[in-house]
Amino acid sequence: MYRFNVRDINFYPGNPIVLIAGPCVIESEGHALFMADKLKALCKKLRVPYIFKSSFLKANRSSADSYVGPGLDKGLDILEKVKREISVPVISDVHSVEQIDPVSSVLDVIQIPAFLCRQTQLIVDAAKTNKIINIKKGQFLAPWDIKNVIQKVLSTGNEKVLITERGSTFGYNNLVVDMRSLDIIKRFGVPVVFDATHSVQLPGGQGICSGGQREFVGCLARAAVSIGINALFLEVHDKPEIAKCDGPNMITFQELEEFMPLLLQIDGMVKKESLDGKCY
Repeated sequence: MYRFNVRDINFYPGNPIVLIAGPCVIESEGHALFMADKLKALCKKLRVPYIFKSSFLKANRSSADSYVGPGLDKGLDILEKVKREISVPVISDVHSVEQIDPVSSVLDVIQIPAFLCRQTQLIVDAAKTNKIINIKKGQFLAPWDIKNVIQKVLSTGNEKVLITERGSTFGYNNLVVDMRSLDIIKRFGVPVVFDATHSVQLPGGQGICSGGQREFVGCLARAAVSIGINALFLEVHDKPEIAKCDGPNMITFQELEEFMPLLLQIDGMVKKESLDGKCY
């Protein structure tokens, strides 16, 4: 398995679980700073390495009227301020090759959205920045097919790649998670992330926007952590009911604080056993 780090956060075989978390989309500068500060404090209390996540632009929305974020320039200014003032690494999505140069000067981790995970030029150009590349496995992609996506990154000489499982399309307006996928992807030697909040999304489930079943976030997260993942991806909001994007599948600070200690216990137990070659 490849080894790399973002600031003082290390990814290696059996690393203690890392939390990637934040609101789905940047709603305002003040809100992004507030969320990053609260999440950093909670992770410090729980002793969990933390990366702040929020999108400057959501290019894939159900409706033309959906909120898409502040855009590239303003969004990067906000993420740079979060990075500087809160002192946390930041991750956000890119949607086109034209965005790669400006985002590479700010982001610690460049994320390729699920629906773009087969876009060769986007992935290759992002990888050439030598930043960590987090690729979300498409809802349409078999886990063994992600090997080809990984090779696109490696072809540039960049070995810093994360693969995120976020569920697979199951009929209409529904996703399911095949937990075998996490183990299959691990065999390719890259760190594996599980996105527990997008995995409970109901795409387009509310007609003009997506729905979600946040009540299942905890149980899916427990199952994924028991497999020995490297990082957990969660979209978190202080008031999901009024969030501008993905409210139905986001969780609150309270919910995160309630179920995270058990996840850490599971993570520690699984990775302790891995020393004997049993689980990892």
